Amino acid sequence: MASDFLPQRRPPAPVAVARAVDIGFAAPRADSRFRRWRTSVARPRHSVLYSRIVHLLRFVLPATALALAALVLLWPQLNPLDGKFRLKPVVVSVEDLENLRMVSPRFVGIDDQKQPYTITATQATQPRGSSDATDLVRPKGDIAINNGAWLALTAEDGVFRKQAQELDLRGGVNLFHDGGYEIATSQATLDLARGAAAGNEPVAGQGPNSELQGEGFRLYDKGARIVVTGRSRVVLYPTPPAKQ
Repeated sequence: MASDFLPQRRPPAPVAVARAVDIGFAAPRADSRFRRWRTSVARPRHSVLYSRIVHLLRFVLPATALALAALVLLWPQLNPLDGKFRLKPVVVSVEDLENLRMVSPRFVGIDDQKQPYTITATQATQPRGSSDATDLVRPKGDIAINNGAWLALTAEDGVFRKQAQELDLRGGVNLFHDGGYEIATSQATLDLARGAAAGNEPVAGQGPNSELQGEGFRLYDKGARIVVTGRSRVVLYPTPPAKQ
């Protein structure tokens, strides 16, 4: 009976839960410590490598720029261009400085009948810049005619006066008319505004059915009428009959 009144001992509480709790919290702490250690070890290595690269570039970049500059300066001596294209020095005379020179000039105008004319040359020189007279080398001219024909001229030298619309030709003067007429002389003066020409030097010419010689000539209406002056000779050939 006495044993029934004795207090009974309670069984000890299980510790499995506490151990599980301790294990669950301990694992993250170890992992975070490892990451901190790895970061602390890696940082010095990266900083040292970066410093070495920057230090090396401080010497490499200036040395490269200096080498390129030296190569540019020494390249003509290392690789001479013998036998290849070179720009030669241009000799400028005092006459070129005082005068205005043009290469392949082109002058365009209109005569009294509103017909265009064009004067070209291989070279033109205008003395003293403001002069109205322009010296021409190998001038050529094309003059239009109302009926659609044309009058052409060539010479060795010439002088073009723009305001007066006059052209003086010298040396090997040739006048060609669209109708088949040609006149050769050594000097001629053309009035471009009126379509007239005149010369006082010996002249020789030919046409489809004629030949002429004289001591001078006069040309009117852009070649529609030609007059031979001085002692002259004109030969007319019969026109061959038209074939039927």
